[in-house]
Amino acid sequence: MPDTSPPALDLSGWTCPAPLRDQPRIVMGHGGGGALSAELVQQIFAPAFGGDHLAQLGDSAAVTLGGVRLAFSTDSYVVRPLFFPGGSIGDLAVNGTVNDLAMSGARAAYLSCGFILEEGIDMPVVARVAEAMGAAARTARVEIATGDTKVVETGHGDGIYLNTAGIGLIPAGVDLRPQRVVPGDVVIVSGDIGVHGVAIMSVREGLEFGVEIESDSAALGGLVETMLAVTPDLHALRDPTRGGLAAALNEIATASGTGIALQERAVPVPPTVANACAVLGLDPMYVANEGKLVAFVPRQHADAVLDAMRTHPLGAGAAVIGEAVEAHPGMVVAHTSLGGTRVVDLPVGEQLPRIC
Repeated sequence: MPDTSPPALDLSGWTCPAPLRDQPRIVMGHGGGGALSAELVQQIFAPAFGGDHLAQLGDSAAVTLGGVRLAFSTDSYVVRPLFFPGGSIGDLAVNGTVNDLAMSGARAAYLSCGFILEEGIDMPVVARVAEAMGAAARTARVEIATGDTKVVETGHGDGIYLNTAGIGLIPAGVDLRPQRVVPGDVVIVSGDIGVHGVAIMSVREGLEFGVEIESDSAALGGLVETMLAVTPDLHALRDPTRGGLAAALNEIATASGTGIALQERAVPVPPTVANACAVLGLDPMYVANEGKLVAFVPRQHADAVLDAMRTHPLGAGAAVIGEAVEAHPGMVVAHTSLGGTRVVDLPVGEQLPRIC
């Protein structure tokens, strides 16, 4: 009988296409600080707004006004729940904007505050959030100088949303931006990563890990001043919030055109966070932080900067975790404890939504 079986397929030239991220509508991942967020900015907002300052895509914009260099930033906060171990939406809103300014080397001076309130929320809850904002501002030595309030109908909000914007002075000789990163720069993280995101998730989902995990929410202006006192020639700073340390490093690698090589065992992950992430199926590298920074420091200054960071309460756990390299430009690669390597890619969306 004739052979009627189908001919063998030659698969040698086949490729598996990457899944399309063409989204006709906004999804939660567009707010996660990963690839979807970057596409939203690059494909819609940047072309619509234009401007050289926006094109830098930093935590804050460094602008010159009347001969004075200022850092200018804005951020919105939709964290759920409103109160969590170690903080609340109120102090988070202050610390987050202060930190965005600090990543340009600026000492925050003035903040604005916008409250979007849902009809029916209890007045004592609003007062508690406002009091937390005031206390955080006093701790950060910044003044909330102006603000606004709006109310939306019941069911059209989630209690309270906040927006804060801030301005601060950039000291002479300070030029912090990803484009200054060069091969040989030492990568330093200021302390344990992943704490904030796990703290939020533990409360939101009612999870218990044997010990309460508190958010690391804090204002980093004083730590940055301590670092700049060693040398104004730091190259780049970033606070790894949404998308965690992985997103921050990928953004800097892309902007600078350098590769980043990490020593995975050097990245400080506290046991409570490691255990929680193991239970939840999360990678600590992608979990948000609200009181940590990652610094790219010229090698000749790295030891002195690290020593200075460790004298500050918010930098006591600072550690060298890697370096910028010529190899694999635009890519972050981690050397594992088993002697292998893995690519630490930019997340598409976010593992934990609404953590800030």
